[in-house]
Order: sequence, then C-alpha cells, then structure tokens
Amino acid sequence: MKTITNFKSRVNALLLLMFTVFMSVFTFAQDTTGVVTKENKTTTTTTTEWYTDPMYLIGGAILLIIIIALIARSGRRRD
Repeated sequence: MKTITNFKSRVNALLLLMFTVFMSVFTFAQDTTGVVTKENKTTTTTTTEWYTDPMYLIGGAILLIIIIALIARSGRRRD
C-alpha cells in the first residue's frame, strides 16, 4: 500500500513538472518579432486663461460677497 501511495505522489509531481515546463515553453514561444506597429500621433495642447472660465468668476464673486458680509457684520458692536 505504501508503494502505491509513493508511486501516485511521484506521478503527480512528474505531471506537475511536465505541465509547468509546457506552460513556460508555450509562453516563451510567442513570436513578437514579426509584428511591427507604427503609430503617428499628433497632439495639440490648448491653453485657456483662468480668468476666461466662468466658474472662477462665479466663485470669486461668491467669495467677495462672503468677505464683505463678514466685514460688515464685524463692524457692528453688541452692547
């Protein structure tokens, strides 16, 4: 009985070794030298000034209103 178990474990190890070798040969056998790709890309960069964006103008206006409201509120004295 011990010899059958020993034989099965050796066969399993051999199968695992053969599978590993086969997979490594399969992955390294892929030919990449025959494929040539050439891409021509033209990229353009557009720049806009920050003050032309309406979100900055709206945010600045809201910030200015808040600052004016805080200054006006702190000018009052509570007696």
